[in-house]
Amino acid sequence: MNSLRTPTDLQRFLDENQIQARLLPDIGHTPTVPAAALALGVEPEQIIKTLLFLVERPDQETAMPVVVISHGERRVDKGALAKRFGVSKKRVTLAPADVVLATLGYPAGGVPPFGHVAPLPTVVDASIETTASRFDGVIFGGGGDDRTMLQLTVTELLRVTAAEVLPVS
Repeated sequence: MNSLRTPTDLQRFLDENQIQARLLPDIGHTPTVPAAALALGVEPEQIIKTLLFLVERPDQETAMPVVVISHGERRVDKGALAKRFGVSKKRVTLAPADVVLATLGYPAGGVPPFGHVAPLPTVVDASIETTASRFDGVIFGGGGDDRTMLQLTVTELLRVTAAEVLPVS
């Protein structure tokens, strides 16, 4: 069984992989993107979220987990994901919190964009690329728990995740 990962595990991943990013611990209670932006003193568009979707494919017995990284306030279009994976929209679901924890190792609400239990197919919403030309490309994502944020650049996010960039929001 996978154990719960923490910001300490994420910091180890950053160090071992020479990732240009830093953890910002104890930023306070940030249940929403505007609250996180306010606590960090940044714009809401700089906040990203890491979600786990399950794609049911007819040729597989179990649903395929797919990590999707999007702007915090944007809604991910399941239809766009369905089209990408060649399934109907009904076959794409947001993973429940227990599946997120078991699959990624981090609790929902604090999931970082990388450093998960195992590498998974990853999609970065194309709108995040546009942030690279604003705010010096600096973005903030989950830092391993609900009180820690990860600061990095769009360029570093794309390098580390080797994600497919698609318009999914």
